[in-house]
Amino acid sequence: MGDLYQRFPVTVAKGEGARVWDEDGKEYIDCMGGYGVALAGHRNPRVVQAIKAQLDRIITVHGSLYNKTRAEFLDRLTGAAPPGLTRVHLNNSGAESVEAAIKFAKRHTGKSGMVAMRGSYHGKTAGALSVTFNPKYKKGFGPMLEGASFSPFGDIDALRDSTGDDTALVIMEPIQGESGIRVAPPGFLQDARRLCDERGIVLIFDEIQCGLGRTGKMWAAEHWETIPDIMCLAKGIAGGIPMGATLTKPEIMASIKKGDHSSTFGGSPLACAAGSAVLQSLSEDGLVSNAETVGSRLHRGLQELQEKHRVISEVRGMGLMAGVELRCGVKDVILEGIKRGVLLLYSGSNILRLLPPLTISEDDIERVLETIDAVLNSVGRDK
Repeated sequence: MGDLYQRFPVTVAKGEGARVWDEDGKEYIDCMGGYGVALAGHRNPRVVQAIKAQLDRIITVHGSLYNKTRAEFLDRLTGAAPPGLTRVHLNNSGAESVEAAIKFAKRHTGKSGMVAMRGSYHGKTAGALSVTFNPKYKKGFGPMLEGASFSPFGDIDALRDSTGDDTALVIMEPIQGESGIRVAPPGFLQDARRLCDERGIVLIFDEIQCGLGRTGKMWAAEHWETIPDIMCLAKGIAGGIPMGATLTKPEIMASIKKGDHSSTFGGSPLACAAGSAVLQSLSEDGLVSNAETVGSRLHRGLQELQEKHRVISEVRGMGLMAGVELRCGVKDVILEGIKRGVLLLYSGSNILRLLPPLTISEDDIERVLETIDAVLNSVGRDK
């Protein structure tokens, strides 16, 4: 893997629920959560059982053949999806989910213009990168796809000015993850929905990080009672097995002909078995309501820490998706957290990001808050 990743001094050997252990047996509360992949908890019992059972039957079945495990997963997914999103393309990652969404929107509209948000992050493959805002990810990889532009997140007047006759799609995260857990302001998603309807533009919500119960509702856009034309999913959807999904309204998928877009590994029975187990766990094990309840305690505690530590400039997020903007770099904070048994994530150079499994307990959240408090006392006192 070379130097492609920012590495921290922990060698993880085992995990369970919201905890992991290193090779020496030291225990950590995991607020990194595999960048949100450990949504249903490490070694979720339902997921483990489903994977083991599927391994005894068959691992891979191409999409050109039918498979009962895949059909059962699709029934569960469309049953849980926002109303109207009844067609699904199964793929293998968030970036692939976005790539499919871009192609589907262009084919459906016959247009090519793309409008994304400033601060957006949609992946690092060529198409997804074209609608990702941060220039540092694009340097040396151009040219990007033609027709992409960026509008300020939350500014409906600017979005109106950014769209035109050739705009095929508007893509946004209801809560931006990579740019620091930035929540859409009140009314913005509803206004964007109306604008897209007026102009015949496909509205795409990227819920790869903020969906599947993370914010205390099954879908982040539910907080604004807004339904997109296409929704992109991935990360924790299959409990750690690679999977992405692009959900669309029927009329959009009807524009795609056989052979236009496919995936060799997409919809494998192994991933689908795990995906069904995750959806079952979310609905039957109280994970979404836990994200709401425990998430409320997390945000309340972080706001109390903001009042105590001037190094904290802002706290943002919903549910178990939190960003803590600091007036200093986060590297020393993360390293000190590791020493004290808590794995924290970053977003840029000065924002702590917390994406713990939805199984995390309130007691663990209390320990996380106590640890952040102690860490800021240690490394942030002079900031």
